[in-house]
Amino acid sequence: MDRRVVILVAALSWASPTLAQDAFRVDGLAPGDTFSIRETPDAEAPALGRAPLGARLRGFGCTADTPSGLTWCRVKAGPILGWARRRYLAPD
Repeated sequence: MDRRVVILVAALSWASPTLAQDAFRVDGLAPGDTFSIRETPDAEAPALGRAPLGARLRGFGCTADTPSGLTWCRVKAGPILGWARRRYLAPD
């Protein structure tokens, strides 16, 4: 492989946290509660779907640059791609 390609791929991986994937498990909910995955990183945003306690989600980076100042993570659960509160996500 060309050395320039290797350097470019390494630089893009380092510079773009959204390329990195994290694994999360829904945690911290009361038994029977479900977890909302929202359209935008805001509790008032429409829910795109819900996940139960213990559900596994793929993560694509987190941010506290939100209207509320709370940390939200970009997540994917099955076909649903949206935003979830970091407070309810445990590393998996």
